[in-house]
Amino acid sequence: DLIIGVGFLFADAMTEVATANPDTYFGIIDSAVDPANVSGMVFAEEQGSYLVGVAAGLKTTTNKIGFIGGVEFPLIQKFEAGFVAGVAAACPSCTVDVKYVTYPPDFGGFNDAAKAKEIALAQYEEGADIIYHAAGGAGNGLFEAAKEVSDNTGTKVWAIGVDSDQYLVVDDDLKPHLLSSMMKEVGNGIYLAIQSHITGNWAAGQVTYTLENGGVGYATSGGYVDDIVSQLEAFKSQIVNGDIV
Repeated sequence: DLIIGVGFLFADAMTEVATANPDTYFGIIDSAVDPANVSGMVFAEEQGSYLVGVAAGLKTTTNKIGFIGGVEFPLIQKFEAGFVAGVAAACPSCTVDVKYVTYPPDFGGFNDAAKAKEIALAQYEEGADIIYHAAGGAGNGLFEAAKEVSDNTGTKVWAIGVDSDQYLVVDDDLKPHLLSSMMKEVGNGIYLAIQSHITGNWAAGQVTYTLENGGVGYATSGGYVDDIVSQLEAFKSQIVNGDIV
């Protein structure tokens, strides 16, 4: 009686199937569609990205930071906007070099690790010491670049992961280069959606999962941001209470 499609690519199929099955409840991740029996489960990626932007602004030693998006379209631009704002809040003199792997209608950028690595190597070469990616599987190219540059130059550079705690899934030789990850807690969103259905509080239309309800956050695995957690939490509180919009 409840079916959840994980990903914005399900939008057309969800619209068709939900319309044909009005007595079944549906949820879709990262999109909102019209049928009245569908919950559009979206996430405040800009909020989590803001916090890892703050982390980058506090940790940089070169005041040059990079962002790599998989494809330039509104969903990924949310990550970019939040990150750039977070960097600016923590380090007003910092600059963020923004690059995308591909542009619509080419959505292959999420899987092009080679191109992402090429972009990352260029950003590190130009002085960036921290790069955040919102590029799906292509982000593996960033992690490889961070290790390669660090090994070749003897100067530590960092990467910031996305969506999950990527420190937990990368190879061991890459872990020392994962400063943090922007956590997109899809599991929490799905849990809350199921809970709302079971308790009779189902809401159709767009539902946004935020810092306040555990929809997004940042990872501390590796301990590389332990010294700035109090500052990150202070910024988080300002977002939750509306002082930062």
